[in-house]
Amino acid sequence: MDRARAALGERVELPGMSLLEHLEELRKRLIHSALYLIVAFFVAYAFRVRIYAFMQAPITDALRAHHLDTQLVYLNPVDIFNLYIKISLMAGAILASPLILYEVWLFISPGLYKREKRYVVPFMAATIGLFLAGAFFGYRYVYPGALNFLIGYSSAFKPMVTVGEYTELFLTVILGLGITFELPIVIFFLALFGLVSARFLWKNVRYAILIIFVIAAIITPTPDILTMCVFAAPMLALYSISIGVAYMVHPSRRKRLRESK
Repeated sequence: MDRARAALGERVELPGMSLLEHLEELRKRLIHSALYLIVAFFVAYAFRVRIYAFMQAPITDALRAHHLDTQLVYLNPVDIFNLYIKISLMAGAILASPLILYEVWLFISPGLYKREKRYVVPFMAATIGLFLAGAFFGYRYVYPGALNFLIGYSSAFKPMVTVGEYTELFLTVILGLGITFELPIVIFFLALFGLVSARFLWKNVRYAILIIFVIAAIITPTPDILTMCVFAAPMLALYSISIGVAYMVHPSRRKRLRESK
């Protein structure tokens, strides 16, 4: 009886919202997120030169290691202006991400039980931490190694690296790894709403390995197998972690825990 009363209390606490109320709430959260992004963009733009110097460090070190000219080139007078706008927008999005994630949580939290709302702090910390971990892994280990391989492989030719092409490659690798490190967060939400389970993830682990290596092949800037495996290894580890996450938060397990109390 006590368990039934507690379950009924949880259901009652979930507020009912009409479609128009959901749309109004979504509009408010989008406006807030856009304002955060605009403010963060101007903050990042003020430090655009330092940000790009940080981005350029890997290619500078790689060119210097091979005794080559470290100065990048541009082909169009507007390239540098577009470059600073792009990197300021990216840096602003990363800077504003904690507030934007909080807006996302505010939008979905009315549909969650009280005990599920306690995930907000771990959710935000894990999301930001995993992205930064993936970006750091790419910036510190994967990207410098890939640049050294590519420049050494083409040592018979004189490189003319443009700032635009280099920036595209940098963002592809760093943001790609940062996003792929968010796999446990994606699984967390899918399992939280009962869309996937630990059993389903384990049963389809062979297909997951195939997909992970395909993704690694796409975002790997070099054609060698070793670099692709370096990309795939952390994603495989994150998939294993995701199985544990799915087991912990799946509705069936939470139901069993409630019934055992």
